[in-house]
Amino acid sequence: MDALITAAARFLAAGDALSALQRVALRDDAPALALRGIAMAQLGEHPRARELLRQAAKAFGPKEAVARARSIVAEAEVALAMRDLGDPTRPLLQAAATLDAHDDRANALQARLIAARRLILLGRLDEAAEALPTQDVDDAPPMLGAMVGLASAELAMRALRSGDARIAIERALVAAQRSGVAALMAEANDLRASLDHPAARRVDGGQVRPLRLDDVEALLASSLLVVDACRRAIRGAGLHVDLARRPVLFALARVLAESWPGDADRATLILRAFRTRYADETHRARLRVELGRLRALIDPVARIEATHKGFALRVADEHAVTLLVPPMEGETASLLALLADGAAWSTSALAMALVASQRTVQRALAELEAAGRVRAIGQARAKRWLAPPMTGIATILLLPAQPPAG
Repeated sequence: MDALITAAARFLAAGDALSALQRVALRDDAPALALRGIAMAQLGEHPRARELLRQAAKAFGPKEAVARARSIVAEAEVALAMRDLGDPTRPLLQAAATLDAHDDRANALQARLIAARRLILLGRLDEAAEALPTQDVDDAPPMLGAMVGLASAELAMRALRSGDARIAIERALVAAQRSGVAALMAEANDLRASLDHPAARRVDGGQVRPLRLDDVEALLASSLLVVDACRRAIRGAGLHVDLARRPVLFALARVLAESWPGDADRATLILRAFRTRYADETHRARLRVELGRLRALIDPVARIEATHKGFALRVADEHAVTLLVPPMEGETASLLALLADGAAWSTSALAMALVASQRTVQRALAELEAAGRVRAIGQARAKRWLAPPMTGIATILLLPAQPPAG
């Protein structure tokens, strides 16, 4: 390594990106490209940083596998900061394996952490839990240890394991204090405070009560039958029916839960499930079919009985029915929860995280912009969206969580 590269690397390690650029700005060899990319990332010029790091990864020769792997990891970190979530995970994990093979544990840990954080943003929580590094964390640099702790806490909170989340947050806070990075300490403190904010609401006979995350956890572990509008499922009393991909059945379950212990009339069921006020015999026939499907799914615990007025949900005496709804409802709630992380999101990344079309997301963003709830920066493909943080509520149950495939 020549003297200029060594000097530039030292300036970058000290956070002096401009001095580093002064030494390598006119060079196009692979090490210089990599250092220029890192410097541009430190200056917030993320698109240019990605381009330089990609060039560096291609320019390193076959005998420079470690340098190439580090460039891939650095580019992936910049892509994550840009909320560009479209790149495949495999090259990053291959880079992690290469770094592991050459005993570069810290950068290998960083690569796996980036992969896990990307999966968390996409709501692919089972895959994120598998990807999240659990070994070599104690010996890792404090900053990396704090980031692993924060990712572990978020996964635990989304899985409704508030006890595990508190432990992970405390570990993250200790590591953040050791690292001296104020942003990590603030993030850990914010996450800890969110555990005391309302994460959902419980609705019983029109009465609404706010629930913290540990209250939600206790509710789902009780003998109550819970129609969960946060995750679109029916849970509790030994039952777990995922209806995230069956919106009609979930709409029917929600109306029946809202009416429990009474019955729901047919017109309301048809309106909420099929979104029409003009019901005819075909709608009534379809309603009977859909209720038959729902009845088969909940049969071990509950029944759906026809009444003079419509239909009613019946459970055994030892059970009761309750409805769990998110702290904020509406089709844009998940969109605002994603944007509340303070990062600038592209429309395509939001669409990927929400598993929606870009056109649908664009329409929602246009409505929110007109209402002054989001703002755009940049133009055309460089356009990004920002929103202020949500205060007073925990957004964890508003964030998307894709059910496992299959």
